[in-house]
Amino acid sequence: MFNVQTLNKISAIGTDIFDKSKYAVADDCANPEAIMVRSAKMHEMTFGDKLLCIARAGAGVNNIPVDRCAQEGICVFNTPGANSNAVKELAICALLLSSRKITEAAAWAASLKGTEDAPKTVEGGKSKFAGPEIAGKTLGIIGLGAIGGKIANAAEALGMTVIGFDPYLSVGAALQMDPSVKIAADINDIYKNSNYITIHMPYTPQTKNTIDAEQIAMMKDGVRLINLARGELINSQAVIDAIKSGKVAKYVTDFADDIVLGEENVIVLPHLGASTPESEDNCAVMAAQEIIDYIENGNIKNSVNYPNLSMNAVGTKICVIHKNVPTTIASITTAVGNEGINIENMANASKGDFAYTMLDVTGEVPASVEGKINAVDGVIKVRIIK
Repeated sequence: MFNVQTLNKISAIGTDIFDKSKYAVADDCANPEAIMVRSAKMHEMTFGDKLLCIARAGAGVNNIPVDRCAQEGICVFNTPGANSNAVKELAICALLLSSRKITEAAAWAASLKGTEDAPKTVEGGKSKFAGPEIAGKTLGIIGLGAIGGKIANAAEALGMTVIGFDPYLSVGAALQMDPSVKIAADINDIYKNSNYITIHMPYTPQTKNTIDAEQIAMMKDGVRLINLARGELINSQAVIDAIKSGKVAKYVTDFADDIVLGEENVIVLPHLGASTPESEDNCAVMAAQEIIDYIENGNIKNSVNYPNLSMNAVGTKICVIHKNVPTTIASITTAVGNEGINIENMANASKGDFAYTMLDVTGEVPASVEGKINAVDGVIKVRIIK
């Protein structure tokens, strides 16, 4: 029986996937083999020696100590694309919010309750809330993954000209985009040519403040910025300064901080990007599937700290997480061969400092083989799956 701990409320449509004869899913369990999490902070947690994987039911993994997990042989998954439609819809909403002064107009109209002749007052005051249409304007998208690609297609359908930048654009993602979407070779083309800019990329130390004062200076006067990805991707103070100078017309962000809250021409949403029941269901299902495939088959998909790798085995699988250093694979196969085990197939992949090797072996696998592989320099964790 494998124990799966849930640190947040996870949609039942996901947890129900687990076969109850093999898995016990609970909020509180000692030394689990897997953890499912949404927003719970895990950096101060101590992990038990049985923990194999952590699945984040969402895209961002800032709440998980990813590097420490890699060192401890714990595979960390996220669920890319599972919430993409929810974020796409909010991004289209944000485009309109940034243009039409909708929130301000609604607040003003609500303030008229109890006043005399409110309908006449509304008609007389509505001109204060006029704003431009998005059709015919240029939308710049930074990041054309599962979310950015959907936004590009939706914006094209709404009559916008779309230019996108993504240095890691995959062939699959490119094929799913409307052919009218222009792909920029230089991110500065986005800054210089867009009326609206939306950012959809992961947050790392390298992507912090991707949009800062220097980038804003390149932009068109009256540009409108949208950030539904991560707060740290855009320098809040630089945006506020640009709004006060008139350079930026509007900023819509899904991330509250004291700099942006209560500022004129800033709309702060309470992290609504993936807050739909459909998105939560999709993320929970994908997270559960990742855990099951890894525990039962050793396959890794959508890992953020180890390489993705899968294998269809005919015999027993020996799965090894190890450092990505020379001679390690040779030492692993030698250790297996010295135990009289025949290797039918082998697969290996690396990601940064870490690598994953899967061996498909036939015949009896003696208990001693796990210890022999663990003794190889650079090996972090060994699993034998029959």
